[in-house]
Amino acid sequence: MTGLRPVAGDPRDVFALVVDWVREGGDPVVIRTSGSTGEPKDVVLSHAAMLASAQASLERLGGPGGWLQAMPVTGVGGLQVLVRSALAGLEPVYAADHASLPEAILAIPGDRRYASLVPTQVHRLLESGSADLFRSLDALLIGGAAVPQDMLDALADVTVVRTYGMSETWGGCVYDGVPLDGVELRIDHDGQVLISGPVLFDGYADAAATAAALQDGWFATSDLGEIVDGRLRVTGRSDDVVISGGVNVPLPAVTQALRGLAGVRDAVALGAKDEEWGARVVAYVVPADAVCLDGLRLDELRDAVEEAGLPRSWAPREVVLLDDLPLLPGGKIDRRALQGGT
Repeated sequence: MTGLRPVAGDPRDVFALVVDWVREGGDPVVIRTSGSTGEPKDVVLSHAAMLASAQASLERLGGPGGWLQAMPVTGVGGLQVLVRSALAGLEPVYAADHASLPEAILAIPGDRRYASLVPTQVHRLLESGSADLFRSLDALLIGGAAVPQDMLDALADVTVVRTYGMSETWGGCVYDGVPLDGVELRIDHDGQVLISGPVLFDGYADAAATAAALQDGWFATSDLGEIVDGRLRVTGRSDDVVISGGVNVPLPAVTQALRGLAGVRDAVALGAKDEEWGARVVAYVVPADAVCLDGLRLDELRDAVEEAGLPRSWAPREVVLLDDLPLLPGGKIDRRALQGGT
């Protein structure tokens, strides 16, 4: 069934609804969040917030253009591509209509050409030797997760825009650390990032959840960060810190150390309940090849954390080797799948 409350259906059919909704207005759309770290929520997004977000985005990028639709339209990132395309009067290029993502990128229409992807999609294109395609774009938006430095290095001559946002802010509302026009940021006393402005959602379908997340016009993101020289730097999430043996362990820092180890293609550090320690750090690791799959040991991963300048007490106490990290449709790591749905 195709509809906008919640958003569902084939991208082409949803685009037809979006065109009418952008032009004529109407009831808010509803996006069902992924629930990567908790229970999914229905996010209510108004027409006014949509216009504020999309117009501020296009102004920052340099104007309307043609877009690649390569993310699920049931998520705010994919839906935003449809909205921006509707404002430009150009139907997007649907990746599913083409034999490959490179072929779809070549087909993007317009005087200005854009693509919005998650790091996983970009990584796979870089591995396939398709980096030249990105140079033909006026901007490559990358969001949904942190962008590794080696990826930025590989895209040094590409116009990359790192976006930060979430369903509750109509998608990316901070570009390369700088908020879009009308968006305000502040850091609360706990180090949490707060966002205000016309791009904010109306609330959740659940009134209690809305009251907890929206206070005095500010949305509490649960992300930790700092603002340096006017730019936001996200350092992790409030739920990305576990207490193991009385020590606070910031999991993003451990993840970064693991990803820097030779023989590791991808990794993530998560917390698990432990009777002795309260919580233990578990390293979920994707080895670079079959040889590494047999050879990577827990003590190597623990050494890698210490060699990265982090305390030994932050090191993982368990390692799980995988062929790939499970991903949600939007490209984020599916933590619930890794942790058995807990």
